[in-house]
Amino acid sequence: MSYVLYAIPFFFLLIGIELLLDKVRNTEYYRLNDAVNSLTIGVVSRMNQIARSVIPLSMYAISVEYVSLTTLPEAPWVWVMAFVLYDFCYYWNHRLGHEINVLWAAHVVHHSSEEYNLTTALRQTSGGFVGWIFYLPMALIGVPVTVLITVASLNLIYQFWVHTRHVPKLGWFEWIFVSPSNHRVHHAQNQVYIDRNYGGVFILWDRLFGTFQEELDEEPPIYGIRKALHSWNPLWANIHVYTQLAKDSFHTQSWKDKIAIWFKPTGWRPADVEQKYPLPRVDLTKFKKFDIDLTLPIKVYCAIQHILMLFIAVLFLINYQTMPSLEKWMTLCFVVFSSVSIGALMEKRHYSTLLEWTKNTLLFAALLLQTYPNWIEWTLWIGTGMSVYLLWVATKEYQGVSESAV
Repeated sequence: MSYVLYAIPFFFLLIGIELLLDKVRNTEYYRLNDAVNSLTIGVVSRMNQIARSVIPLSMYAISVEYVSLTTLPEAPWVWVMAFVLYDFCYYWNHRLGHEINVLWAAHVVHHSSEEYNLTTALRQTSGGFVGWIFYLPMALIGVPVTVLITVASLNLIYQFWVHTRHVPKLGWFEWIFVSPSNHRVHHAQNQVYIDRNYGGVFILWDRLFGTFQEELDEEPPIYGIRKALHSWNPLWANIHVYTQLAKDSFHTQSWKDKIAIWFKPTGWRPADVEQKYPLPRVDLTKFKKFDIDLTLPIKVYCAIQHILMLFIAVLFLINYQTMPSLEKWMTLCFVVFSSVSIGALMEKRHYSTLLEWTKNTLLFAALLLQTYPNWIEWTLWIGTGMSVYLLWVATKEYQGVSESAV
């Protein structure tokens, strides 16, 4: 079974503790817009993964049934072996996700935040379609589906806590396990840290295959990606590298390169495209985080919207197995629409308030036309009522604001 859903309350408890530490220590590792964007991307990713999880699990189950060389029992030694083997497969999945253009296009969303805190851990892709292939060796030796799902969830849960700057180096622990220090290295864009420390639970793989790099005191990590996202739009975060690859594939005159670009090493571009459409070089000595100032009412409004969206998403995750297909997909579409709308508001797009009025109208309509348990109805009515007032304030504030002001 998967334990991720059960771990969600603990994730948010730890985020709350880290926020408190951030305030006490005055470290400023959190920004509202970045944290909301990371959490929003995580919510959309989790809902999307559940909606389409049947495909990779079915492929794995079919492989276990028809291709496996043996059938393993669900004995303790099998669980331990599967946990270690899963992390080994994860290492190669993760490593190639950094080294091949089309795989990086899916994985890049996790690295697009320019902050590094526990919300970054939840910033997961919605576009990974081939990751299950890397775990087929487990099917070949007959690891049961239930064991795979369980060890995969435990691997993911372990990775949450290493996304923090508040934990220092941990001595001997870092020789065996992934720690916050060596995972900070993985999220940095400094040249010395690029493409290092891929392990999920065990750092041994990086030490064994030559991809380990220690965090250096004289080289503080600069977080984010070289081709900065500069957006709070969760859909754009998931597709921006795919878009660049598609443009380069279209523009190159070489038919071979039109296909090759997708499978070449990360950052490779056809020579004719590189010459005609050069991309700006990154100078990390002039690095500046993407940020847009928001007034207090807008910050409060965005926080409420995210809480409401999170509330709806958690209800979806708990009840999706019993939900009718139409209601399931309508809820998913609403959460995606809401996430895009919040991102537009945080970017001060001129159309953002229109999107938000539309979203709140849809929520009001759902409350009037559908029947929900009383506690859910009261929560949504109160939250939406507060939202409408704050949105009215935002609409007045945003009058006359255009995209050119961003």
